[in-house]
Amino acid sequence: MDLPLRSIKRMSSHNPNTSFPGSYHSQVPISKIPISILDLSPIVKGESVSDAFHHSRTLAKLGESLDFNRFWLAEHHNMPGIGSSATSVLIGDIASQTAKIRVGSGGIMLPNHAPIVIAEQFGTLASLYPNRIDLGIGRAPGTDQGTTFALRRQQISGSIDFLQQLDELRSFFLPAYPGQKVRSIPSEGQNVPFWLLGSSGYSAEVAGRLGLPFSFAGHFAPEQMMSALQIYRRVFQASDVLDKPYAMIGVNLLIAESIEEAEFLATSQILSFLSLLRGEPKQMEKPSLESLKRLNMQEQSFLHQRMQASIFGDKDFAYEKINDLILRTEADEIIVNTMVYDFDLKLRSYEYLAEIANLKSKERSQNLKESTSSKA
Repeated sequence: MDLPLRSIKRMSSHNPNTSFPGSYHSQVPISKIPISILDLSPIVKGESVSDAFHHSRTLAKLGESLDFNRFWLAEHHNMPGIGSSATSVLIGDIASQTAKIRVGSGGIMLPNHAPIVIAEQFGTLASLYPNRIDLGIGRAPGTDQGTTFALRRQQISGSIDFLQQLDELRSFFLPAYPGQKVRSIPSEGQNVPFWLLGSSGYSAEVAGRLGLPFSFAGHFAPEQMMSALQIYRRVFQASDVLDKPYAMIGVNLLIAESIEEAEFLATSQILSFLSLLRGEPKQMEKPSLESLKRLNMQEQSFLHQRMQASIFGDKDFAYEKINDLILRTEADEIIVNTMVYDFDLKLRSYEYLAEIANLKSKERSQNLKESTSSKA
């Protein structure tokens, strides 16, 4: 039995004329934009939280050696399979283990925190690791309702509260004014790039109107992707941060020796998604085709919605589909989430991605420098 997502992932037939086995050329989009890593410090069955953190360090070091642009960690709570709950702490650890790759949050769920606390944390990080820290902000709780209450102690969610919190947070990074009573000392005057993260048009509109870079969560809400990007670009107003829109797209990606192997390995991530749907989140399990043969209609629909933009395949297939994604979305950058039970195969997938994107090419580095210098 085929995986239920096979027809979803193969939205167009593979065209051998668009792939370059053994020599992936630089005239295509994947070779012209930055590529980054999104990590959740996944905890696989049979391993510990400490193992998950060790894997994140190893992945960050590999990403840096392969010239990936950023290494972001995401805030989630009360999920047995995700270790990145104390996101700012992990960011500091990863930054201490690397030398040049940008490290940040993808993202911090602002309604879970007092803005001054996030300002102090990221101001401290920026002081320790100058010109390397990114602050990606989201507004979802990143957890269930009960844990949300435990985090917040009061219901403060909502558009107005989020905008007020965001404005307050940004103000703590400005130089202090005379007579200012409440200050975040570590963050005052720090140049920490703010990003807005989202899976809908709301965050896209806020990012556009504020002139901030926008990262869309295509790895779990692809059905909203094109409309959110259209909103972001339509309402964008130039700011002291950007003179034109800058959009980064999140994508689930797994590259293996063959399409069949990639689809088999991807069942671990698919099963993790299903466990969330069933209200029974678990540690990541070994890949299993058998477990996907008994899906009901609701589960099949859920997977179609969540995984339709995911890319699971060999190098040629991934090369074609990533380029298609970049062309369709006009992405300025992509950030990749790879969830695999076997950590060595996760590393291999990123090595394959670096190969097809030609990340180590001198010509590519020069093109990116010129592109970056042209942005505000």
